[in-house]
Amino acid sequence: MDVDLNELDRVLDGARQAPLSEEDCEKIKGALHALAARLEGPRNTEKTSAVLPAAENEGTDSTIQPGLNSASPGHGRNGADAFSGARQVAIVHDTLKHGDRCPECGQGNVYGQKEPKVLVRMVGQAPLAATVYSLERLRCGACGQVFTAQEPEGVGAEKYDEAAVAIIAQLKYGSGTPFYRLEQLQSQLGIPLPASTQWEMVQEAAELIKPARDELIRQAAQAEVVHNDDTSMRVLRLAREPSDERTGVFTSGIVSTGDGRKIALFFTGRQHAGEVEVLLANCLAHGRRQFVEVAANFPDECRYVLNMLGQVYGHEAEARERGLTADQRLRFHQEHSGPVMDQLHRWLEAQFSERKVEPNSGLGKAITYLLRHWRPLTLFLRQPAAPLDNNIVERTLKRAVLHRKNALFYRTLNGAQVGDIFMSLIHTCQLAGANSFDYLIELQRHARELEANPTAWMPWNYRKTIADVKAP
Repeated sequence: MDVDLNELDRVLDGARQAPLSEEDCEKIKGALHALAARLEGPRNTEKTSAVLPAAENEGTDSTIQPGLNSASPGHGRNGADAFSGARQVAIVHDTLKHGDRCPECGQGNVYGQKEPKVLVRMVGQAPLAATVYSLERLRCGACGQVFTAQEPEGVGAEKYDEAAVAIIAQLKYGSGTPFYRLEQLQSQLGIPLPASTQWEMVQEAAELIKPARDELIRQAAQAEVVHNDDTSMRVLRLAREPSDERTGVFTSGIVSTGDGRKIALFFTGRQHAGEVEVLLANCLAHGRRQFVEVAANFPDECRYVLNMLGQVYGHEAEARERGLTADQRLRFHQEHSGPVMDQLHRWLEAQFSERKVEPNSGLGKAITYLLRHWRPLTLFLRQPAAPLDNNIVERTLKRAVLHRKNALFYRTLNGAQVGDIFMSLIHTCQLAGANSFDYLIELQRHARELEANPTAWMPWNYRKTIADVKAP
């Protein structure tokens, strides 16, 4: 709706004398909606069609953009197959079995169906449940001997079992729930669990499962591609050398890919990501984001750049869908993405050489960023398996950011290292499609076997190892 300021002034002046007409009301409403859209907060997507309105004679941009997953709409409910961690109970028919005569018609036989009828029932409980056993005691009136009832089988000698430690670690380092919040929740539910006790439990468990993290480090070092980035972190008690002038503390995230597996690692300390690993390629998504941020002021120029980069990401998606090898992917990008990037490079240089863009403007700085980092940004055109961007590790670092947001800090460097161990194992399980809660339980239960052969206790093979151990 096109409404100029003079017309809006006329409508508002008329409103002082008489109620607004239907037409004038729609004009005011349209203007307010347009203003709200203009002043809305940061966009939750960087897709070109969301950043820039479609140009004339140009349809909606359907090019695949980096870091976006277009989820199809649904009802939000999960099928029974999604409950992989639920207790499974098989119930047979109480009166019929396979091959029996049909009780309804009396002529045919009944046969078992491939798919049973499934019912999912969920109950609520505290994250850590507890059972209090009251063992009856009897005392002899003559000799004073006390006789105590035997505890049930399977009670165990420890107050907290492996599952209790695993759920605390999962909530703290996997979901960002600070110890004190879990303490409050448990107290409200009548099962108190002090924050200090929670820390002692995860600290002791970290020593047991540390060989698994160390093996992940060893295997990550042999991967084809290593992504890394960092985020700031706070450690309250951090001893520093007198000659150390650094004041910053970082959590570096590393994701290695190779052999069809992804490994996530976290390291907290004074070193930043560039010192943990050597960076060979820059993130193309970072360069793209420079243009997203100034798109409102330079729509035509930014649309051109975003569409060109969108073609490259479209080629990457096609290569992934076709399951190309690293060498095949390289040749595919050289054939299809190479000409696009060459054309974009010439256009970027022309903006300065032909004085079309002021170097100190927002657009000029975005162009300068791309040109300055052009060679590492285009490593995917020269090196097999080189990634286009660093989005995978940026998503991984959200786990550390969530911890910083909710818990604010680590008290000591030792506490940070315990967090690094659990975050590394939990997020690697997520990347491998493994149940991190179950994995942490089994690592504790098989601590000796883990220490002797950590290679057999990785998230992608520990279930097979357990089956082999149980086999006669």
